[in-house]
Amino acid sequence: MDDSRQSYPGVDPAHAAMFGHCPRCGKGKLFAGYLRLEPVCSRCGLDLASLDSADGPAFFVMSIVSFVVVGLALYTEVAYSPPIYVHLLLWVPLAFLLSAPLMRLAKGLMVGLQFRSSAAEGRLHPHDDA
Repeated sequence: MDDSRQSYPGVDPAHAAMFGHCPRCGKGKLFAGYLRLEPVCSRCGLDLASLDSADGPAFFVMSIVSFVVVGLALYTEVAYSPPIYVHLLLWVPLAFLLSAPLMRLAKGLMVGLQFRSSAAEGRLHPHDDA
């Protein structure tokens, strides 16, 4: 059956992102590695290369994690005034431990939302095809 005619059930982007599944069929793998996307879905044949999320997920994860880590570091500095090595031992690993799982989730969610809303590159005029 042709992919354009085949009907796919609505897939929740958050659910697909959490489990690393294809945003169209909800069954195929989304990721080839930790953050690298599969070129095409093995189940439905969706071209996943066109759904590149660029730096969007990194920006959101960086904003969220830095807010948490800097807030905790400031509180710790004001309340306890520990030496600098304590800050390094606490906050560098915490930033990594918060960022690593959130990056995969954010990238999967952004890809799913891009597919759901048919997002594409910006055009200056609605009739531009190039």
